[in-house]
This record gives sequence, structure tokens and C-alpha cells, in this order.
Amino acid sequence: MKKLVFAFIIALGFTSCYQTERNCADFKTGEFEFTYTINGEKKTSKFIRNDSIEIDYYENEIDTNSVRWINDCEFIVKKINPSSMRDAKAIHMKILTTTDDSYTFEFATVGDKKNKKKGTARKIK
Repeated sequence: MKKLVFAFIIALGFTSCYQTERNCADFKTGEFEFTYTINGEKKTSKFIRNDSIEIDYYENEIDTNSVRWINDCEFIVKKINPSSMRDAKAIHMKILTTTDDSYTFEFATVGDKKNKKKGTARKIK
């Protein structure tokens, strides 16, 4: 029984030290796709990001956003020419996990800690 408890404690120690690897710097620039669902319909948008500008292409519309990096894994996106008060609000983006060609992120309006949503973007170039 003591050996079983000891083995459990050792296993717990190894799993508690595990951290998901994030190579966020690999996703600061490039061309990406983002798939999302609106009213049960699956849609895909594309965006191109350099270090300080992001251009979004969705449903035959193009938007340009400023990008301000807080650190390698967090940044603020804000529309340059918003068409409404809602569009004028900045969005806080945080990269949670990365793979070779994609990243999972959470996002919400700056200051909104309750309504965070998650998504995955895939790097295509």
C-alpha cells in the first residue's frame, strides 16, 4: 500500500509540473484562417498580420486593425476606422496554446473578464 501511495505522489508531482508549450512568437506575423459559427452556419475568415497591423477579410468586407503586443502571447486589436461604438472597442487577445501551424486563443473586449470566448486560428503562410 505504501508503494502505491508513493507511486501516486510521484505521478502527481510530474503532472503538476507540466506546462503547455507556447511558441507565440511564431504567430506574430503571417496569413491565418479562422473558422467560426454564426446562427448555426460555419464560416471562415482570413486575416493577415504584421507586427502592428492586421487586415481582416470576412464576408466580402475588409477591416484594418492596429495591433499592440503586450508580450509574446498577448495583444490588443483595435479597428482603425470603426463604423460604430461597438466596433470602436478594443479586443484583448491571449494565445493559450500553439501547434506547428495553429494557435488556440481567448478573446474579449478589453476589461471584460466574464465574456471571454475561445477560438483557433491556423497559419496558412
